[in-house]
Amino acid sequence: MSKIEAKLAMLGVTLPDAPAPAANYVPFVVNGNTVYVSGQISANSDGLITGKLGSDLTPEQGAAAAKACAISLLAQLKAACDGDIDRLDRVVKLVGFVNSTPDFTDQPKVINGASDFMVEALGDQGRHARSAVSAASLPLGVAVEIEAIFTIK
Repeated sequence: MSKIEAKLAMLGVTLPDAPAPAANYVPFVVNGNTVYVSGQISANSDGLITGKLGSDLTPEQGAAAAKACAISLLAQLKAACDGDIDRLDRVVKLVGFVNSTPDFTDQPKVINGASDFMVEALGDQGRHARSAVSAASLPLGVAVEIEAIFTIK
């Protein structure tokens, strides 16, 4: 078991198989030592995590949805590294989209679910730049979608 997967196991997380793309795109692109991971939508073992922040979901529920996205991002990174996630150098940037009402302003609290998880799981390698923005709707009605940029060794 890799160092990163051992740390994830200590946190009670097992990486799932990398989700397949839902349309005409690739789940990740490796260019040199940079990995660009397509947006991962909020889902867990029970299925899609849907709803709108500000009406259907609390910021805490949104943060849990963002953490689920982060787990999928790491699963895609592992696939991009041919199964060796320990090739991770660092998380460079997360871009988070929050399905929210027009008056909802806690997008950063929602995307903190992913940011906090990356730092908890990866330490300093998980510290990253970030954007957290609102969206009127997201694919399939999901609560959160996050894309990422990583560097690898």
